[in-house]
Parts: sequence; C-alpha cells; structure tokens
Amino acid sequence: MTFTPLIKGLLTGAAVIGFSLLAYYFIPVESKLHFLVYAIYALGIIWTLIAYSNSATFTGKFGDSFNTGFRCFIVATLLIVVYTFIFSKMHPEFSEESAKLYKEQLLADKATSKTPQDIIDESERYKNGYTMAVVYGTIFGYLIIGAGITAFGSILINRKK
Repeated sequence: MTFTPLIKGLLTGAAVIGFSLLAYYFIPVESKLHFLVYAIYALGIIWTLIAYSNSATFTGKFGDSFNTGFRCFIVATLLIVVYTFIFSKMHPEFSEESAKLYKEQLLADKATSKTPQDIIDESERYKNGYTMAVVYGTIFGYLIIGAGITAFGSILINRKK
C-alpha cells in the first residue's frame, strides 16, 4: 500500500491526537513529556519527506519537496485544530479556571482604573473567547512548526541527493 502525503498527514494528526489524549489522562501536567506531541508531528513530516526523496517522482527541487511536506502537515494541522476545538468545548473548566486567574490578576493590579464591574465583564469576555484563542494559537503554532520543519527537511534532503 502506498501512503500519500495526505494519508501520512492523517496518520500524523491521529498520532498527535492519540498521544495528546494519553498525555492528558496519564502524564502529570507539569511533565515535559507533553512536548513529545511536537516530536510526533515532526516525525510525520520527516517521514513524508524521506519517502518522497526515495520515490521515483523525486525531482530534487526545493519547491516540490516542500509541497509534499506541506500536503502532510496541512492535513495533520487541520485534524489537530478540530481536536483542539472539540476538546476545549468538552472541558469548559479550562476556560473557567483561566478566566478566574485572569480576574485575580486584574484585581491584583493596583495601577488599573477599571471598576469591579469592568473587571467582571472583562474576565467574562476572556472566558467566552478562550476556545477561539486556543484554536488560533494551535493553528498558528502548528503551521509555523510544520513550515519550518518542512523547509529545513526539504533543504537537507535536496542537498543529500
């Protein structure tokens, strides 16, 4: 069976989501093992680039290699973003806790000119926008990481051949 960059992106995204769920339930929050999701993501992209470099369609051009890696990481990122949105919606306690901490921070700021009602309103807006902020951060972060790994990997693979 031939794995296209699309299939590899789906597998990479599924692996990241699977590890994220395992990490959420079985790894302490403060553990650095949570960063392994980025290693899994990177390995999926590298797998795609190496497979492409060993294929008969390999041209040795940066643009072609990058395009192949792009097709993998864009699909993986899409899956991860959908997962992030659903997970955040399923766990409203994250937005509530984050808004509570934000409110405490605003109350502790002695230089603020906000009234107590302004602080309550602002923390409520923060809570309501929490999911979208997390989703935007996920999109931006994974696209930047994916583009960087793909560019770097494409350069290395094209130099090697």
